Amino acid sequence: MIHIKTPEEIEKIRVSCRIVKETLEFVGSKIRAGMTTKEVDALVYKYITSCGAYPSSLGYEGFPASACISVNDVVVHGIPSDDVILVDGDIVSVDVTAEKDGYNGDAARTFMIGDVSEEKSRLVKVTEECFFQAVVGLKAGTPLYDIGYAVQTHAEANGYGVVRALTGHGIGRDMHEDPAVPNFGRKGTGIRLKAGMTICIEPMINMGTWKVWQDSGDGWTVRTMDGLPAAHYENTVLITRDGVEILTL
Repeated sequence: MIHIKTPEEIEKIRVSCRIVKETLEFVGSKIRAGMTTKEVDALVYKYITSCGAYPSSLGYEGFPASACISVNDVVVHGIPSDDVILVDGDIVSVDVTAEKDGYNGDAARTFMIGDVSEEKSRLVKVTEECFFQAVVGLKAGTPLYDIGYAVQTHAEANGYGVVRALTGHGIGRDMHEDPAVPNFGRKGTGIRLKAGMTICIEPMINMGTWKVWQDSGDGWTVRTMDGLPAAHYENTVLITRDGVEILTL
């Protein structure tokens, strides 16, 4: 069921989204080569809780950390670890969700560590561009799959694979709500968006194949099938009558 948010609910979501935005800015100012992904996770926990909020990922369906931290060929859902040390040239997706007063905000950024190759840098740039292509002209009445069409078109025009096994999602009282928001699709199809919907648009773009696999060892980590890098960029978006408001920017 899709929940159309009231003005009061939107204000609460806006607060949680501001915390997510500031958390990612804080992480971006601190993350560097030599840190473990567990140390990065500690930064997320420290900032979110200092705002009187809670990291929604912590304990979600058993997930053991405050953020999903995914390095290089890990697309999403990387579990922070003392054994994963960031090195010069890595790209690192940090996916953060915060809950305050019963409502959630969600966003992800892919950070570049030190001297990153031109190929990785371009992947990160195009992935971010995919998000902004997706919100061009977006408003109440737009077919849902126009979002995925825009992401897919831009990514594939640049020679990249678009992950199909994972999608964006609605958000509000729950971290994941209806509808699913794919990063691929046929223009002009899907439900019509309505004013008051809050959704997470999150391109997950691979340098090579679109195919991925899930690590059976931890049940969470999703990697590219060919071992090439992936990037991830996400924001929580409010659909309005005339356009969108990007709540985590």
